[in-house]
Amino acid sequence: MPTPLKNQPVPPKLRYAPVPLDDAPQVQGLLSRSGLGTLDPESLTSYMGRNDNWAGTTSTGAEVFVKHIGGSPQDSLSRFTRVTSFDRMLRSTAVAELHSPRLLAADEPSRTLAFDLLEDCRSGADLASDEEFDDALAERAGRLVAELHELPLGEYDVDDSLPPMPPMDSLQALPWQLFVNCSAAQLEAWGLMQSDQELLTALNGLRERELAATRRPSHCDLRLDQFLLSGETLLLTDWEEFRLADPARDVGGFAGEWLYRAVLGIPKALGAEERFGRSPSHEEVVGRGVEELDRLRPRVEAFCAGYRAVRPDLDAGFAVRAVGYAGWHLIERMLAGSAQRVRLGAVDRAAAGIGRTALLAPAASVTTLGLGGLS
Repeated sequence: MPTPLKNQPVPPKLRYAPVPLDDAPQVQGLLSRSGLGTLDPESLTSYMGRNDNWAGTTSTGAEVFVKHIGGSPQDSLSRFTRVTSFDRMLRSTAVAELHSPRLLAADEPSRTLAFDLLEDCRSGADLASDEEFDDALAERAGRLVAELHELPLGEYDVDDSLPPMPPMDSLQALPWQLFVNCSAAQLEAWGLMQSDQELLTALNGLRERELAATRRPSHCDLRLDQFLLSGETLLLTDWEEFRLADPARDVGGFAGEWLYRAVLGIPKALGAEERFGRSPSHEEVVGRGVEELDRLRPRVEAFCAGYRAVRPDLDAGFAVRAVGYAGWHLIERMLAGSAQRVRLGAVDRAAAGIGRTALLAPAASVTTLGLGGLS
């Protein structure tokens, strides 16, 4: 894990010291071959993420963000190809709302990509944390995602493999490599899921409905931090999971993000009671959760309004599937949040419980989650 830079102002995205360029010669090689110049090692920075990355100004004055896609040879090639496949589709299509950082150069053998660096941008997660991801921005996000789902396929070769989540095989038994790398909290989470037959039945039902749905170009890893606001332009980034998939998955991901934020808001809303030494009752916890969801639901409703304005003709089961994906999103959040913990936390359990409820009764949760506009 790269170490944070010291004594530096913190922008909307946390910055880190990048991997030394001497240890990643493919970075300068890609930039120089592409006529972009070379990066100054002394002025580089890096952003938090699963891939090594470098950001800065080159000797030609270009502002670049360079990313190396790590992992096994086959997995990294698949993710690299999805990124370049999306870029080709986007650049050959006239769109009004669908924007993404421009891909400047790519090198398949080293799995290295160079993009325009957007220095003045803020992520959707940052905006939401500061209560600045409002209904108007959510409506624009809905239009953007709908335009993605309407991209014409043409002759493009787009990955049509099923998204890896939910991991149906691992819900039966964990592969050894995954097992030995799990934290104690993750093993606890997997155990809870594997022993919950109702949940497994619901996830199998969601997968069956997914297989029957018409597939469209989809992001398949939609989170608020994948949205970037640069000036007045809203962009979507990180296309490593891009493929042909059920478009309801992306809509459910967006709804799931706000549902998870409602869960995260419960401890904050109950903080006053806890500071005075009184533990809140179950009814108070549930009540606060309902209040938080009521407060945030308009973001999802605005997103759906923007989405429906671009894609008015949706299949009858679209909203119900979106609820199922939103429910899985919360369970996946539990898994991700437990990676460095010994025990599952209260917020993780609460998120998973709400996600489970959505998965078991998706039709009953459509309006509750703000997805009624898609019915």
